Amino acid sequence: MAQQSLSFSNMSEILEANTIQQVVVCSPPNIPSNIWKDAHTFTSNVASDPISEFDQIYGKQIEEQKDEVKEMLIAAANDPVEKVKLIDSLCRLGVSYHFQAEIELVFYFEFYDDMVTKCLAVSNFNKFKNSDGKFNEILMNDTKGMLSLYEATHLRLHGEDILEEALAFSKAQLIKSLAENSCPRHAKQISNTLEYPLHKSMPRLEALKFISFYEQEESRNETLLLFAKLDFNRVQLLHQQELSHLSSWWKDLDMPSKLPYSRDRVTEAYLWTVMMYFEPCYSRARLMLCKITMILTVVDDTYDSYGTLEDLQLFTDAIQRWEISALDDLPNYMKIIYSTLLNLFDELSNDLTEKERSYRISYTKDTLKEMVTSYFVEAQWSQQNYVPPFNEYCRTAFISIGSFGYTASSFLGMGEEIIEKNSFEWLLSRPKILSAAYKIGRLKNDLSSHKVGEKRTHVVCSVECYMKECDLSMKDITQKFNLIIENAWKDINQECLKATPISMYILSLVVNFARLAEVTYKDGDGFTHPQHLKDTINKLFIDQIPISYESL
Repeated sequence: MAQQSLSFSNMSEILEANTIQQVVVCSPPNIPSNIWKDAHTFTSNVASDPISEFDQIYGKQIEEQKDEVKEMLIAAANDPVEKVKLIDSLCRLGVSYHFQAEIELVFYFEFYDDMVTKCLAVSNFNKFKNSDGKFNEILMNDTKGMLSLYEATHLRLHGEDILEEALAFSKAQLIKSLAENSCPRHAKQISNTLEYPLHKSMPRLEALKFISFYEQEESRNETLLLFAKLDFNRVQLLHQQELSHLSSWWKDLDMPSKLPYSRDRVTEAYLWTVMMYFEPCYSRARLMLCKITMILTVVDDTYDSYGTLEDLQLFTDAIQRWEISALDDLPNYMKIIYSTLLNLFDELSNDLTEKERSYRISYTKDTLKEMVTSYFVEAQWSQQNYVPPFNEYCRTAFISIGSFGYTASSFLGMGEEIIEKNSFEWLLSRPKILSAAYKIGRLKNDLSSHKVGEKRTHVVCSVECYMKECDLSMKDITQKFNLIIENAWKDINQECLKATPISMYILSLVVNFARLAEVTYKDGDGFTHPQHLKDTINKLFIDQIPISYESL
């Protein structure tokens, strides 16, 4: 494969004369341009090697603090309550990945962060009950306890009626408390929890928020707090470097000017990778996943917004062949996309070890072939004005949203200690947790986009299918979809407790995709309309956590 690789720059020279003339500017309506034009936005305030400079200043102190935290874990070994509280703090502060081995000695599963939350609250359910067995409203002044109760309810399973009751009770009390509470700190924490329950939010973003809340707690541990702040800033520098590299890579490809109908969203695509895994050890995985995501975005937009069915059939056939000779059958604008995709996979293959390369590339290609085929089916529906039955739509949309393609791509760059051949085999077995996570993504996307009229073109969506099939109002459909989404979360929770042939960390990746959907489509399509995610990106990739010299 490598010897057949085409240079993108050479391709550009060959096609430059007529490609731009043929690909007219036909950007879909209401699609904003890239709001992060400058790759140096994320590195303008740091040195050429910011991590080395950071380590020179803080490295010794970080290691000393890390050793102190390990000693805390050892000291808490014989006190179950303190041990769980300490691990809960480490998880919520975003630094538990440093102590994976120590924590796994306490919890035999890796999905401990959410389970800890549930254990802390469920064990105290009785204190919220009165003599009649009902939740006692007198206890509403216990803000911390009420927040724990509310968080725990989002880990409920099918049939856990007490948690359904607890959800309604705690939510009502928190809303009431929010209206009456004069304490700004408590009000902010309540508001944040109601908007983004921990279990359904992005771990990296929640760590940032919890650091600010933890800082104001009287019982805070100063060593933990400082360690969390320094670690957040250090990891942020790595994320900045990665994003700068990806922005330069994307700029060199020059896809937005060559194919102006496509969305220019490298920053948002990178945010997605951080939602999947933020830890430093997954740097290679993030870079690979972001690059694949951007090329797939161009492919998706070609099917949704530009290509004729005749052209799209040619491209679909070329993807199935996955060889350079297929270029001869494509129109010029598709040659740019196709050659870039083939070149990218050559590059990715070279970045893998021989053992990884032996199975990861082929599995990932196969899932992307299936994904592109589903794009073609949806293009046929749209261009032929066909609205399929809801179940028929869901079968195709489950694949087109990336259930296999995006997940396989997220596996591609992870280490051999996490991903093995059976990880891909498990993925292709269509596990229930995967179906549940991507059901959330599909319905969240369609529901938010349809509500605010953000559809790029006449692309068939689940709302339209359900509306036609069941003759329901938008209000009724919203209620129905929200119920489906809640049941999907229960499926996820249930599957995380079952024995599985793959590691719990892989399951957590699937859970993180559901969280990605919850955050991205909270107020609209945050990928297509980047203003929705602008504040999140600023917080995670630009604004450092201030650290006072007194604490050093």
